[in-house]
Amino acid sequence: MTAGETAEVLKVPELTPGARRIVEVAAELFYRRGIHAVGVDTIARESGITKRTLYDRFGSKDALVAVYLQARHQRWWERLERRIAGAPWPRALAVFDAYADDEWSSERGCAFLNAAGELPAEHPAYRVVRAHKRAVRDRLAGLVRADCPDAENPEALTEHLFLLLEGAIAHRGLDGDATSLASARGLAEHLLQRPTT
Repeated sequence: MTAGETAEVLKVPELTPGARRIVEVAAELFYRRGIHAVGVDTIARESGITKRTLYDRFGSKDALVAVYLQARHQRWWERLERRIAGAPWPRALAVFDAYADDEWSSERGCAFLNAAGELPAEHPAYRVVRAHKRAVRDRLAGLVRADCPDAENPEALTEHLFLLLEGAIAHRGLDGDATSLASARGLAEHLLQRPTT
């Protein structure tokens, strides 16, 4: 998947105010209870709309799940970019901080990993999960290249950081706190230290 394809997969479609309300309600329900555990009846009832309206706006629950993940990505990504803009060197640590300090429902871990665990690879939302993870990894790679130009192997360093991050955010969901993220951040900081000459 190219960077352009990634951006296209992650793009939130134009939504009416009613459709945005449906996505907000579905997002809360999907994250807290799980995608399979939440039916369109529950989403419609809690959104204050009919099932027919939900299907008119999205066509299917599968499409709604994809839009939920696109909207979640967009919201989180905007906060990430603000954090990076004000971050000291090395800015790759800001990605760890964005997960640790995420004020939007992160106690169950990563919504994208959770979705990947529930969805088959051919589900339309699975592409959104993969695109989100690719975007995070690519952003880390750009930060490593910019902030650590003397790194012996920037690609390997990026891969180490990404795997630390992914493992830590998965454990946030298991452990219920950010202890693993703090540990992973410390390891990342060690890996990112400037080489001494």
